Amino acid sequence: MKAQILATTAAAALLAGCTTTTAGETMDRPLPGAQADSGVTIPEGSGYFAADSTLPFLTPDFSQISEDDYLPAFEQGMAIQKAEVEAIVQNPAAPTFANTIVELEKSGRMLGRVANVFFAVTGTNTTDRLDEINTEISPVLSAHSDSITLNPALFERVKAVYDNRAAMAMTPEDATLLENTYEGMVHAGALLTDAQRERVKAINTQLSTVTTDLSQKVRSSMSDQPLVVDTREELAGLSDADIQAAADLATEKGQPGKFAIALQNTTQQPVLPSLENRAVREKLFMLSYHRADGQRGFDTRSVIAEIAALRAEKAALFGQPDWATYAMWDRMAENPKTALDFMGQMVPALAATQRREAALLNEVIAAGGENFEVKPWDWYRYANQVKAERYDLDDDAVMEYFQLENVLEDGIFYMSEKLYGLTFERRTDLPVYHPDVWTYTVFDRDGSELGLFYFDPFQRQSKRGGAWMSNFVSQSDLWGTSPVIYNVLNIPKAAAGEPQLVSFDWVNTAFHEFGHALHGFFADQRYESLSGTATARDFVEYPSQVHEMWATDPEVLANYAKHYETGETIPAEMIAKIEAAAKFNQGYDFGEVVAAALLDMKWHALTPAQARAIDTPAKVDAFERQSLSEVGLEVDLVPPRYRSTYFNHIFSSPAGYSAGYYSYLWTEMLDRDSRKWFRENGGMTRENGDHYRATVLSRGGTMDYFEMFENFAGRQPDITPMLEARGLIPGDEAADSEVSDGALPPKTVN
Repeated sequence: MKAQILATTAAAALLAGCTTTTAGETMDRPLPGAQADSGVTIPEGSGYFAADSTLPFLTPDFSQISEDDYLPAFEQGMAIQKAEVEAIVQNPAAPTFANTIVELEKSGRMLGRVANVFFAVTGTNTTDRLDEINTEISPVLSAHSDSITLNPALFERVKAVYDNRAAMAMTPEDATLLENTYEGMVHAGALLTDAQRERVKAINTQLSTVTTDLSQKVRSSMSDQPLVVDTREELAGLSDADIQAAADLATEKGQPGKFAIALQNTTQQPVLPSLENRAVREKLFMLSYHRADGQRGFDTRSVIAEIAALRAEKAALFGQPDWATYAMWDRMAENPKTALDFMGQMVPALAATQRREAALLNEVIAAGGENFEVKPWDWYRYANQVKAERYDLDDDAVMEYFQLENVLEDGIFYMSEKLYGLTFERRTDLPVYHPDVWTYTVFDRDGSELGLFYFDPFQRQSKRGGAWMSNFVSQSDLWGTSPVIYNVLNIPKAAAGEPQLVSFDWVNTAFHEFGHALHGFFADQRYESLSGTATARDFVEYPSQVHEMWATDPEVLANYAKHYETGETIPAEMIAKIEAAAKFNQGYDFGEVVAAALLDMKWHALTPAQARAIDTPAKVDAFERQSLSEVGLEVDLVPPRYRSTYFNHIFSSPAGYSAGYYSYLWTEMLDRDSRKWFRENGGMTRENGDHYRATVLSRGGTMDYFEMFENFAGRQPDITPMLEARGLIPGDEAADSEVSDGALPPKTVN
């Protein structure tokens, strides 16, 4: 997601607005090489990234970019931005919003161009050389960001404008930019002593280095260490295509004649339910569970301990008790207590659900004549059996109705046309960073070009796990730019000649990620640092989650969910079973996410002394065990979605989702409450879509999030629809539930 200059996240590398200009635009600032009133010369850049792309929408020309372009471009981009900032500082005129705040927003265009491309490619199609560059440049970028956010002379000018804000005529967006700039610099350390600022700089550089190291180790522990078995029989239960893929991967890994199953990024593994051999299931699960914890070479525990200690120390420099309190300064929830109280409402019902579902699975196991109790590697196999019997639901049969291209073009695009009036045109004339990437021009409701969309759906060894959205170019009225957005998934690619079928989970994920894309496409901001998805961490997932609801809308389904052989539309009763089954197995599905969110908070509630005491790998293990034992859930049966050693979300960047994994739960509350609003107001209509676009999707980070939600829904958010949707409280008993008064007042929580 986008971040402004005030973010010190080097991996995001969005050190300024990452802004670009359209060719020939007049700029009210010094051109490269020109002398400003300040007397500062702005250097000229050279190479590919020195100028805007000449392709439509200023999209990157990947045919013209080589690995050798990145380091020089980063170095030049930082030098140019450094001079631009110095020109602001040396301006003899009194500080104003225009000559200080806006000029700061404008700085760093070349750096933004290279960062947007580099970090996109290292996430989706990396190489050893790109990893080397990432390791080298990340701490340098962090130091460069600090040189701006911790520049005393620059802050003096920013503070002068901020202190005079009551006397200034500004638009609401101007006022937000000013407030964010000032508060962001304060949060970065502008009000610290010189010695404290120097220590913050050192910590930021260390964090950039060690989090990059952790990210690469986690990826290697996943991609380089598949489960290898000797015989085809050990993979009984998998399809012939899956077994052939396992044989191919083993050959690729230098073990021809054997079979290899690659790990996915989460603790649970997708093929576990299909494997008939319990010993193989256990091996695969334990390989996943113990990745990067020293048992097979890769070990991130010491790195995690260092990250936790550095973060706790940095928070203390700002007078905060822990990193979570420091990190949540700009969140919708605002403080750890709000997030923990919110999650605490779920734990009793969730723990009871876990125990109830485990007992049911043990009954199924015993009824089958087997003599063991359910373990994590068994859970989904037997849960799926219960689902199949209770709901008569066959996941393989469901997949036959979901061909990937239909999901995108006849499902997601159709939903976008009905709700928002968008249309799409596939194009093959633009260079891409990998042959599997699809590209589309997006047209707005009036027929004008809205932006450009890249779709990168398939799993590969050079791509990190998961799914995400980001921008190559962001919308900005200041620069006249339109969004260029990409969605990334990790769907296993079908064998040549086979139909590309996808699970319903991947269908949901595709709708989710395109919800992020719509948030970016509908951006209508002057300033890029406030544009589109540049919102609070615990708000940004909300619009994307809402769009998952349309995956099962009857009208949308009728247009895209057709059997790959017969063309028959998916039966309504099958969808009813999918939706009914969605409330089953919440003990695991929901429990692993809540456990991960609570584990995240445990790591980031440490004081500096507590964090420093966790100074060995063994102590990291002990802290995790203790933390999980305290959450109140059945974590032996339902481990967290990510264990600490491979919890990339919270440890693989200087900030990332640290003290923020709860955001997925928080935004699900907003999502489920919004779905209720859509259902009560007529569903998928243009009127509703235009209302949601006007009140939420087009607002970016320009206003208070509670106010934004109230403008949409007419009230403050309520947790009850989420608990009902998860099956944690029955809908018809919600009025009598102890959580029936689910409206949250987090703005008043201290």
